[in-house]
Amino acid sequence: MYIHIPFCKQACHYCDFHFSTSVKKKPEMVEAICKELQLRKSEISDEVETIYFGGGTPSLLSAEELQQIFTVIHDQFKVTKDPEITLEANPDDLSEEKLKMLAASPVNRLSIGVQSFFEADLKLMNRARNSAEALESIKMAKRYFENISIDLIYGIPGMSNDRWRENLNIALELGVPHISSYALTVEPRTALKSMIEKGKVAPVEEEAAKEQYEIMIDILSAAGFDNYEFSNFGKPGYFSRNNTAYWFGKPYLGIGPSAHSFDGFHRKWNVSNNTLYIKALQKGEIPAEVEKLSVSDRYNELVMTRLRTRWGILVDEVERSFGKKYKDYLLREAAALVDSGMLEWDQERLQVSKKGKFLSDGIASELFWVEEN
Repeated sequence: MYIHIPFCKQACHYCDFHFSTSVKKKPEMVEAICKELQLRKSEISDEVETIYFGGGTPSLLSAEELQQIFTVIHDQFKVTKDPEITLEANPDDLSEEKLKMLAASPVNRLSIGVQSFFEADLKLMNRARNSAEALESIKMAKRYFENISIDLIYGIPGMSNDRWRENLNIALELGVPHISSYALTVEPRTALKSMIEKGKVAPVEEEAAKEQYEIMIDILSAAGFDNYEFSNFGKPGYFSRNNTAYWFGKPYLGIGPSAHSFDGFHRKWNVSNNTLYIKALQKGEIPAEVEKLSVSDRYNELVMTRLRTRWGILVDEVERSFGKKYKDYLLREAAALVDSGMLEWDQERLQVSKKGKFLSDGIASELFWVEEN
Protein backbone atom coordinates (compact mmCIF):
# COMPACT_ATOMS: atom_id res chain seq x y z
CA MET A 1 0.00 0.00 0.00
CA TYR A 2 1.29 3.43 -0.98
CA ILE A 3 -0.15 6.62 0.56
CA HIS A 4 0.74 9.94 -1.05
CA ILE A 5 0.92 12.96 1.27
CA PRO A 6 1.00 15.92 -1.16
CA PHE A 7 2.43 18.73 0.97
CA CYS A 8 5.90 20.29 1.25
CA LYS A 9 7.29 23.29 3.11
CA GLN A 10 8.88 24.55 -0.09
CA ALA A 11 9.50 23.39 -3.65
CA CYS A 12 12.81 21.68 -4.45
CA HIS A 13 14.12 22.93 -7.78
CA TYR A 14 14.43 19.47 -9.33
CA CYS A 15 11.15 17.90 -8.15
CA ASP A 16 8.25 17.08 -10.49
CA PHE A 17 6.22 15.00 -8.00
CA HIS A 18 2.73 16.19 -7.12
CA PHE A 19 2.68 18.44 -4.03
CA SER A 20 1.48 21.77 -2.66
CA THR A 21 3.38 24.21 -0.47
CA SER A 22 0.11 25.27 1.19
CA VAL A 23 -0.97 22.97 4.02
CA LYS A 24 -4.34 24.67 4.59
CA LYS A 25 -6.19 21.64 3.19
CA LYS A 26 -4.21 19.07 5.17
CA PRO A 27 -7.11 18.11 7.50
CA GLU A 28 -9.46 17.76 4.50
CA MET A 29 -6.83 15.75 2.65
CA VAL A 30 -6.45 13.29 5.53
CA GLU A 31 -10.24 12.87 5.62
CA ALA A 32 -10.27 12.25 1.85
CA ILE A 33 -7.43 9.70 2.11
CA CYS A 34 -9.37 7.86 4.83
CA LYS A 35 -12.49 7.91 2.66
CA GLU A 36 -10.58 6.50 -0.32
CA LEU A 37 -9.22 3.70 1.88
CA GLN A 38 -12.77 2.81 2.88
CA LEU A 39 -14.07 2.88 -0.71
CA ARG A 40 -11.26 0.68 -2.02
CA LYS A 41 -11.10 -1.98 0.68
CA SER A 42 -12.36 -4.64 -1.75
CA GLU A 43 -9.32 -4.14 -4.00
CA ILE A 44 -7.01 -5.98 -1.58
CA SER A 45 -8.05 -9.48 -0.54
CA ASP A 46 -4.65 -10.65 0.70
CA GLU A 47 -2.83 -9.34 3.75
CA VAL A 48 -1.09 -5.98 3.41
CA GLU A 49 2.64 -6.63 3.76
CA THR A 50 4.02 -3.11 3.39
CA ILE A 51 2.70 0.42 3.87
CA TYR A 52 4.67 3.32 2.46
CA PHE A 53 3.96 7.00 3.18
CA GLY A 54 5.49 9.01 0.33
CA GLY A 55 5.12 12.51 -0.99
CA GLY A 56 5.46 15.31 -0.74
CA THR A 57 6.57 15.26 2.85
CA PRO A 58 4.72 12.74 5.05
CA SER A 59 6.67 13.91 8.11
CA LEU A 60 4.40 16.98 8.06
CA LEU A 61 1.58 14.78 9.40
CA SER A 62 0.68 15.24 13.05
CA ALA A 63 0.36 12.32 15.47
CA GLU A 64 -3.42 12.61 15.28
CA GLU A 65 -3.48 12.65 11.47
CA LEU A 66 -1.17 9.64 11.26
CA GLN A 67 -3.26 7.72 13.79
CA GLN A 68 -6.45 8.63 11.90
CA ILE A 69 -5.06 6.96 8.77
CA PHE A 70 -3.76 3.89 10.62
CA THR A 71 -7.11 3.40 12.35
CA VAL A 72 -8.88 3.22 8.98
CA ILE A 73 -6.24 0.90 7.50
CA HIS A 74 -6.60 -1.58 10.36
CA ASP A 75 -10.40 -1.32 10.31
CA GLN A 76 -10.67 -1.95 6.56
CA PHE A 77 -7.74 -4.23 5.65
CA LYS A 78 -5.99 -7.32 6.89
CA VAL A 79 -2.42 -6.33 7.79
CA THR A 80 0.28 -8.96 8.27
CA LYS A 81 1.76 -9.40 11.75
CA ASP A 82 5.12 -7.92 10.76
CA PRO A 83 4.46 -5.26 8.10
CA GLU A 84 7.19 -2.94 6.86
CA ILE A 85 5.80 0.57 7.43
CA THR A 86 7.96 3.31 5.95
CA LEU A 87 7.54 7.06 6.32
CA GLU A 88 9.51 9.53 4.23
CA ALA A 89 10.83 12.42 6.30
CA ASN A 90 12.80 15.61 5.80
CA PRO A 91 15.64 16.13 8.28
CA ASP A 92 14.25 19.50 9.46
CA ASP A 93 11.04 17.79 10.60
CA LEU A 94 12.81 15.21 12.76
CA SER A 95 12.90 16.90 16.13
CA GLU A 96 13.20 14.64 19.16
CA GLU A 97 9.50 15.20 19.84
CA LYS A 98 8.58 14.14 16.28
CA LEU A 99 10.81 11.06 16.47
CA LYS A 100 9.25 10.00 19.77
CA MET A 101 5.82 10.37 18.19
CA LEU A 102 6.78 8.30 15.16
CA ALA A 103 8.45 5.64 17.29
CA ALA A 104 5.21 5.31 19.29
CA SER A 105 3.22 4.86 16.05
CA PRO A 106 3.13 1.75 13.82
CA VAL A 107 5.90 3.28 11.63
CA ASN A 108 9.00 1.05 11.82
CA ARG A 109 11.17 2.37 8.99
CA LEU A 110 12.28 5.92 8.14
CA SER A 111 13.39 7.14 4.73
CA ILE A 112 15.21 10.44 5.31
CA GLY A 113 15.63 12.83 2.37
CA VAL A 114 19.21 14.00 2.90
CA GLN A 115 20.23 14.41 -0.80
CA SER A 116 23.62 15.90 0.17
CA PHE A 117 25.67 16.75 3.25
CA PHE A 118 27.04 19.91 1.60
CA GLU A 119 25.50 23.39 1.71
CA ALA A 120 26.30 24.26 -1.92
CA ASP A 121 24.34 21.27 -3.21
CA LEU A 122 21.39 21.92 -0.88
CA LYS A 123 21.21 25.56 -1.93
CA LEU A 124 21.23 24.64 -5.62
CA MET A 125 18.37 22.17 -5.04
CA ASN A 126 16.46 24.58 -2.74
CA ARG A 127 16.27 22.04 0.06
CA ALA A 128 14.50 23.30 3.21
CA ARG A 129 17.35 22.74 5.68
CA ASN A 130 21.12 22.72 6.17
CA SER A 131 23.71 19.98 6.36
CA ALA A 132 24.09 20.22 10.15
CA GLU A 133 20.38 19.44 10.54
CA ALA A 134 20.79 16.36 8.37
CA LEU A 135 23.63 14.99 10.47
CA GLU A 136 21.86 15.69 13.75
CA SER A 137 18.52 14.27 12.58
CA ILE A 138 20.10 10.96 11.52
CA LYS A 139 22.07 10.60 14.76
CA MET A 140 18.89 11.29 16.73
CA ALA A 141 16.73 9.01 14.53
CA LYS A 142 19.10 6.10 15.28
CA ARG A 143 18.12 6.33 18.94
CA TYR A 144 14.51 5.52 18.00
CA PHE A 145 14.70 3.50 14.76
CA GLU A 146 16.95 0.67 13.64
CA ASN A 147 15.66 0.50 10.05
CA ILE A 148 16.70 3.79 8.43
CA SER A 149 17.29 4.65 4.78
CA ILE A 150 18.71 7.90 3.48
CA ASP A 151 18.42 9.44 0.01
CA LEU A 152 21.47 10.88 -1.74
CA ILE A 153 21.70 12.57 -5.15
CA TYR A 154 24.72 12.40 -7.46
CA GLY A 155 25.47 14.13 -10.75
CA ILE A 156 24.74 17.56 -9.25
CA PRO A 157 26.35 20.39 -11.28
CA GLY A 158 29.54 21.46 -9.55
CA MET A 159 29.83 18.32 -7.42
CA SER A 160 33.33 16.89 -7.75
CA ASN A 161 34.05 13.19 -7.42
CA ASP A 162 35.91 13.93 -4.18
CA ARG A 163 32.86 15.67 -2.70
CA TRP A 164 30.69 12.73 -3.75
CA ARG A 165 33.12 10.33 -2.05
CA GLU A 166 32.89 12.45 1.08
CA ASN A 167 29.07 12.34 0.95
CA LEU A 168 29.22 8.54 0.85
CA ASN A 169 31.83 8.33 3.61
CA ILE A 170 29.71 10.54 5.89
CA ALA A 171 26.76 8.22 5.28
CA LEU A 172 28.91 5.21 6.17
CA GLU A 173 30.18 6.88 9.34
CA LEU A 174 26.56 7.45 10.40
CA GLY A 175 25.96 3.70 10.17
CA VAL A 176 22.67 3.71 8.25
CA PRO A 177 21.82 0.25 6.83
CA HIS A 178 20.17 1.41 3.57
CA ILE A 179 20.94 4.09 0.99
CA SER A 180 18.81 5.07 -2.01
CA SER A 181 20.74 7.18 -4.48
CA TYR A 182 19.58 8.81 -7.68
CA ALA A 183 21.18 10.80 -10.47
CA LEU A 184 19.93 14.37 -10.65
CA THR A 185 17.56 14.52 -13.61
CA VAL A 186 16.22 17.63 -15.31
CA GLU A 187 12.46 17.23 -15.54
CA PRO A 188 10.17 19.43 -17.69
CA ARG A 189 8.42 22.32 -15.93
CA THR A 190 10.83 22.41 -12.99
CA ALA A 191 12.81 25.35 -11.67
CA LEU A 192 16.04 23.46 -12.36
CA LYS A 193 15.23 23.14 -16.06
CA SER A 194 14.48 26.86 -16.26
CA MET A 195 17.70 27.79 -14.47
CA ILE A 196 19.77 25.60 -16.80
CA GLU A 197 18.07 27.08 -19.88
CA LYS A 198 18.81 30.60 -18.59
CA GLY A 199 22.45 29.74 -17.93
CA LYS A 200 22.14 30.22 -14.16
CA VAL A 201 23.12 26.61 -13.46
CA ALA A 202 25.53 24.39 -15.41
CA PRO A 203 23.92 21.52 -17.34
CA VAL A 204 23.77 18.07 -15.80
CA GLU A 205 26.52 15.92 -17.35
CA GLU A 206 25.75 12.25 -17.91
CA GLU A 207 29.40 11.23 -17.94
CA ALA A 208 29.95 12.83 -14.51
CA ALA A 209 26.88 11.04 -13.17
CA LYS A 210 28.16 7.72 -14.57
CA GLU A 211 31.54 8.19 -12.87
CA GLN A 212 29.88 8.99 -9.55
CA TYR A 213 27.55 6.01 -9.84
CA GLU A 214 30.54 3.71 -10.36
CA ILE A 215 32.36 5.33 -7.41
CA MET A 216 29.28 4.64 -5.29
CA ILE A 217 29.15 0.96 -6.26
CA ASP A 218 32.81 0.49 -5.36
CA ILE A 219 32.61 2.32 -2.00
CA LEU A 220 29.32 0.84 -0.81
CA SER A 221 30.15 -2.69 -1.98
CA ALA A 222 33.43 -2.54 -0.04
CA ALA A 223 31.41 -1.44 3.02
CA GLY A 224 29.12 -4.50 2.85
CA PHE A 225 26.17 -3.02 0.98
CA ASP A 226 24.43 -5.01 -1.73
CA ASN A 227 23.37 -3.06 -4.83
CA TYR A 228 20.15 -5.07 -5.02
CA GLU A 229 18.45 -2.61 -7.39
CA PHE A 230 19.98 0.04 -9.63
CA SER A 231 19.40 2.91 -7.16
CA ASN A 232 19.22 0.97 -3.90
CA PHE A 233 21.94 -0.34 -1.60
CA GLY A 234 21.19 -2.32 1.54
CA LYS A 235 23.00 -4.22 4.23
CA PRO A 236 21.82 -7.85 4.58
CA GLY A 237 18.34 -7.89 6.12
CA TYR A 238 17.63 -4.25 5.24
CA PHE A 239 16.44 -4.39 1.63
CA SER A 240 13.24 -2.37 1.18
CA ARG A 241 10.39 -4.88 1.15
CA ASN A 242 8.10 -2.24 -0.34
CA ASN A 243 10.32 -1.41 -3.30
CA THR A 244 11.25 -5.04 -3.91
CA ALA A 245 7.54 -5.83 -4.23
CA TYR A 246 7.24 -3.23 -7.01
CA TRP A 247 10.14 -4.72 -8.95
CA PHE A 248 8.67 -8.20 -8.71
CA GLY A 249 5.28 -7.08 -10.04
CA LYS A 250 3.26 -7.57 -6.85
CA PRO A 251 -0.12 -5.79 -6.77
CA TYR A 252 -0.22 -2.52 -4.86
CA LEU A 253 -2.87 0.00 -3.86
CA GLY A 254 -2.06 3.69 -4.31
CA ILE A 255 -4.01 6.13 -2.12
CA GLY A 256 -4.03 9.93 -2.37
CA PRO A 257 -3.76 12.44 -5.23
CA SER A 258 -1.48 11.29 -8.09
CA ALA A 259 -1.01 7.84 -6.51
CA HIS A 260 -0.80 4.83 -8.86
CA SER A 261 -2.22 1.34 -8.30
CA PHE A 262 -1.54 -1.99 -10.00
CA ASP A 263 -3.43 -5.29 -9.79
CA GLY A 264 -1.32 -7.31 -12.21
CA PHE A 265 -3.44 -6.50 -15.26
CA HIS A 266 -4.59 -2.88 -14.82
CA ARG A 267 -2.88 0.35 -13.87
CA LYS A 268 -4.93 3.03 -12.14
CA TRP A 269 -3.88 6.57 -11.23
CA ASN A 270 -5.62 9.26 -9.21
CA VAL A 271 -6.03 12.85 -10.32
CA SER A 272 -2.99 15.05 -9.59
CA ASN A 273 -4.96 17.92 -8.11
CA ASN A 274 -5.62 18.32 -4.38
CA THR A 275 -8.88 20.25 -4.72
CA LEU A 276 -10.39 17.90 -7.31
CA TYR A 277 -9.27 14.87 -5.29
CA ILE A 278 -10.86 16.15 -2.06
CA LYS A 279 -14.11 17.21 -3.76
CA ALA A 280 -14.49 13.83 -5.49
CA LEU A 281 -13.98 11.86 -2.27
CA GLN A 282 -16.41 14.12 -0.41
CA LYS A 283 -19.01 12.94 -2.95
CA GLY A 284 -17.95 9.32 -2.49
CA GLU A 285 -16.22 9.16 -5.88
CA ILE A 286 -12.70 7.93 -6.70
CA PRO A 287 -11.10 10.41 -9.15
CA ALA A 288 -9.02 7.90 -11.11
CA GLU A 289 -8.27 6.74 -14.63
CA VAL A 290 -7.69 3.08 -15.50
CA GLU A 291 -5.59 1.45 -18.22
CA LYS A 292 -5.80 -2.25 -19.07
CA LEU A 293 -2.32 -3.56 -19.81
CA SER A 294 -1.77 -5.71 -22.88
CA VAL A 295 0.39 -8.82 -22.74
CA SER A 296 3.25 -6.90 -24.35
CA ASP A 297 2.81 -4.05 -21.82
CA ARG A 298 3.17 -6.52 -18.96
CA TYR A 299 6.16 -8.21 -20.61
CA ASN A 300 7.88 -4.84 -21.11
CA GLU A 301 7.28 -3.88 -17.48
CA LEU A 302 8.78 -7.14 -16.28
CA VAL A 303 11.86 -6.58 -18.46
CA MET A 304 12.27 -3.00 -17.24
CA THR A 305 11.85 -3.72 -13.54
CA ARG A 306 13.74 -7.00 -13.27
CA LEU A 307 16.80 -5.85 -15.20
CA ARG A 308 17.21 -3.08 -12.61
CA THR A 309 17.62 -5.71 -9.88
CA ARG A 310 20.36 -8.12 -8.83
CA TRP A 311 17.97 -11.01 -9.61
CA GLY A 312 17.55 -10.24 -13.32
CA ILE A 313 15.02 -11.96 -15.58
CA LEU A 314 14.24 -15.66 -15.14
CA VAL A 315 13.64 -16.74 -18.72
CA ASP A 316 11.33 -19.64 -17.79
CA GLU A 317 9.12 -17.18 -15.91
CA VAL A 318 8.77 -15.15 -19.10
CA GLU A 319 7.55 -18.28 -20.92
CA ARG A 320 5.12 -19.20 -18.10
CA SER A 321 3.69 -15.69 -17.93
CA PHE A 322 3.63 -14.63 -21.58
CA GLY A 323 4.24 -17.65 -23.81
CA LYS A 324 7.06 -19.19 -25.78
CA LYS A 325 7.15 -16.50 -28.45
CA TYR A 326 8.07 -13.90 -25.82
CA LYS A 327 10.80 -16.12 -24.40
CA ASP A 328 12.24 -16.73 -27.87
CA TYR A 329 12.03 -13.03 -28.68
CA LEU A 330 13.79 -12.09 -25.43
CA LEU A 331 16.69 -14.48 -26.03
CA ARG A 332 17.01 -13.42 -29.66
CA GLU A 333 17.15 -9.70 -28.81
CA ALA A 334 19.46 -10.31 -25.85
CA ALA A 335 22.08 -12.23 -27.86
CA ALA A 336 23.95 -9.16 -29.14
CA LEU A 337 23.90 -7.56 -25.69
CA VAL A 338 25.35 -10.74 -24.18
CA ASP A 339 28.06 -10.78 -26.86
CA SER A 340 28.93 -7.13 -26.13
CA GLY A 341 29.22 -7.80 -22.39
CA MET A 342 26.27 -5.61 -21.41
CA LEU A 343 24.19 -8.61 -20.31
CA GLU A 344 25.17 -11.85 -18.60
CA TRP A 345 23.35 -15.13 -19.40
CA ASP A 346 23.78 -18.32 -17.34
CA GLN A 347 21.18 -20.42 -19.21
CA GLU A 348 18.55 -19.52 -16.58
CA ARG A 349 18.49 -15.78 -16.18
CA LEU A 350 19.59 -12.56 -17.86
CA GLN A 351 21.32 -9.96 -15.73
CA VAL A 352 22.90 -6.61 -16.47
CA SER A 353 26.68 -6.84 -16.15
CA LYS A 354 28.78 -4.35 -14.18
CA LYS A 355 29.80 -2.86 -17.53
CA GLY A 356 26.17 -2.26 -18.49
CA LYS A 357 24.72 -1.35 -15.11
CA PHE A 358 24.55 2.44 -15.57
CA LEU A 359 22.77 1.84 -18.89
CA SER A 360 20.26 -0.71 -17.57
CA ASP A 361 17.14 1.22 -18.58
CA GLY A 362 18.44 1.67 -22.11
CA ILE A 363 19.41 -2.00 -22.27
CA ALA A 364 15.88 -2.94 -21.15
CA SER A 365 14.37 -0.84 -23.93
CA GLU A 366 16.39 -2.86 -26.46
CA LEU A 367 14.48 -5.95 -25.29
CA PHE A 368 11.00 -4.41 -25.36
CA TRP A 369 8.30 -5.99 -27.47
CA VAL A 370 6.73 -3.60 -29.96
CA GLU A 371 3.46 -4.45 -31.66
CA GLU A 372 5.03 -4.70 -35.13
CA ASN A 373 6.74 -7.87 -33.86
